[in-house]
Amino acid sequence: MNTVPVSASTGYTMPAQLLNVNYLLNSVSQQVQSGASSLGTELAPVYQQFLNTSDTPLPQGFPWGTKTVNNTNPYTNPPNTGVTRTYNFAISNVTLSPDGVAKPMLVVNGQFPGPAIEANWGDEIQVTVTNNLVTEGTSLHWHGFLQQGTPYEDGVPGVNQCPIAPGKSFTYKFQATLYGSSWYHSHYSAQYSAGTFGPIIVHGPNDVGYDVDLGPVLLTDWYHGEYYSLVEELMAKNVNETVPPFSDNNLINGKMNYNCSLTTGPCTPNAGISKFFFQTGKTHRLRLINAGTQGTQQFTIDGHTMTVIANDFVPVTPYSPQVITLGVGQRTDILVKATGQANGAYWMRSIIGRDPSCGDNQGVNEAVAAIYYPSANKTAVPTTSSSVTVPTFCQNDALTSTVPLYPIAAQDPTNTTELTISAQINGSSVTLWYVNNSTFRDDYNDPVLLEAKLGNLTFAPERNVYNFGENKSVRFVVYNTFPFTSHPMHMHGHNFYVLATGYGTWNGQVTNGNNPQRRDTQLLPPAQIDGTPAYIVVQFDLDNPGVWPFHCHIAWHISAGLYINIIERPADINETNIPSVMAQTCRDWSTFTGSHIPDQIDSGL
Repeated sequence: MNTVPVSASTGYTMPAQLLNVNYLLNSVSQQVQSGASSLGTELAPVYQQFLNTSDTPLPQGFPWGTKTVNNTNPYTNPPNTGVTRTYNFAISNVTLSPDGVAKPMLVVNGQFPGPAIEANWGDEIQVTVTNNLVTEGTSLHWHGFLQQGTPYEDGVPGVNQCPIAPGKSFTYKFQATLYGSSWYHSHYSAQYSAGTFGPIIVHGPNDVGYDVDLGPVLLTDWYHGEYYSLVEELMAKNVNETVPPFSDNNLINGKMNYNCSLTTGPCTPNAGISKFFFQTGKTHRLRLINAGTQGTQQFTIDGHTMTVIANDFVPVTPYSPQVITLGVGQRTDILVKATGQANGAYWMRSIIGRDPSCGDNQGVNEAVAAIYYPSANKTAVPTTSSSVTVPTFCQNDALTSTVPLYPIAAQDPTNTTELTISAQINGSSVTLWYVNNSTFRDDYNDPVLLEAKLGNLTFAPERNVYNFGENKSVRFVVYNTFPFTSHPMHMHGHNFYVLATGYGTWNGQVTNGNNPQRRDTQLLPPAQIDGTPAYIVVQFDLDNPGVWPFHCHIAWHISAGLYINIIERPADINETNIPSVMAQTCRDWSTFTGSHIPDQIDSGL
């Protein structure tokens, strides 16, 4: 045990940013800090092995029957339970104080983070989304869900649908063909950086036993500015370099204290941090989700060993890194055995490193939460320290470490495409991101999927459309030429194979070709300072007709154009029975924009 350090200049004690107190009690109410959310409190739910409602089928004792991690290919043979899990979401403007600094936010059902979606593998998920915003459209994207057979439900305005107009509602329906941990978020401009997101838990088989499922642990860099003002800052003239807005704090499950000496605005110290509750001797599942805007998170727990059992929606052979590194959009499920003292209190930590590979933060970069054992004082300030040296450079675990439990070999591709990412200054002196010298801009009124359905496959250059026709498998060699930032590259509609990562020109070698890592988001490192590019090599099978985005998941980077559209099997798109409600979103949006001009100052996504 160590003495808690104190900042002599401000009087705040680290790492919880406490001012003049030696206990953990919220100085603002739960309603003021988080709205209706119970995450981070003693009222947070503990999840069962699966949802067992009156309509849940239980063949062989499980909703998914005899299907297991090892005997079932989830991409070709998922279960179909016939059960629909129904949710109603309303997106509204509220003011909350997640870290003691009041901020105008856009949230789901009056809470931050938004309500959890819970389902079993094979269930249908149905979510009716009502837009209560007055001047903005919106949409929700279901991160990591493949949308096999339902490419129109992916929730990206200008791609699958038009935005949900103010005062209108839209109902999404899609099947949970994969299982594990994920999240949903707005895909309209940078709205989700203002709080429009929440966790998703899909229960499925697990070959690695555990006792307690503590649910989501959302890791979120945090900005005190209003999101649209931050987008304006991002898109302002900057003739020297691309400098996105700097985050002010870092949150765990929507909570953290703030050092009020760092702001001139209204600020309440000791607002409150998240708390978790371990049972002595039990093994706990934690579902880590980087739901942030830009920062790469480096996660540790003092005095405990973490075992990785899944990355994104892919169960993996268990391994135990000292630090869990998550780029924006990535998820990692871990098991932690409660080997601490029965009256112990321990720090959970998540750090945004100061290195450019990790993100841009000008304030508090370490988020903490308290873990309490059964006999601990539940307001005690943990005095533990970490024995782990967190790497300065942020990168995902080695590809040799992350081995999927269900093996699938990467076949020879029928198409190989190089994508070169660069930062360039446009004719208006604005720094934008480019893929193969083309920056993206969305057209909310003209979704690419709906055009492809009509047989229209020619698009304006700024739509960044790549039509791969009837290819069977496509390999991307993605180069980053910019030396001062990583890019968490995310693909919709697929888990891609991650074949290689490195620097220079890829030499054709792949890692674990017979069973490479699969996931939907992978960190592309920064280029080296001498200009040597970094690369990742990813490959995906064209087994899911639709239009699928491939983009950096840093909100500021996609706002500045780092995005492409993939058209997959257009002949099959033409035969897809797309519900007429998709076109209705465009009629509703057209009616709204006939009298209200949207302030689309960024790419739109």
